[in-house]
Amino acid sequence: MSNPWTRKNPLMSMWLSSANRVIGSARAQATGAAKRQAAATQADAMKQIVDFWSGKPAKAPARKRTRR
Repeated sequence: MSNPWTRKNPLMSMWLSSANRVIGSARAQATGAAKRQAAATQADAMKQIVDFWSGKPAKAPARKRTRR
């Protein structure tokens, strides 16, 4: 007599396949967003370093507005 707990369940198999597909897609989206964020941050940091060492003046701080 075979054990019923070890038999394949087609419904569970389809459900897990779909879940893996959705999770894989979400993971790919998150990974892509993280890579884009890291690249943008690195580019900004490099720009600031080059501006600093090339002697480019920093931005003047924004003037505070007073109420009249």
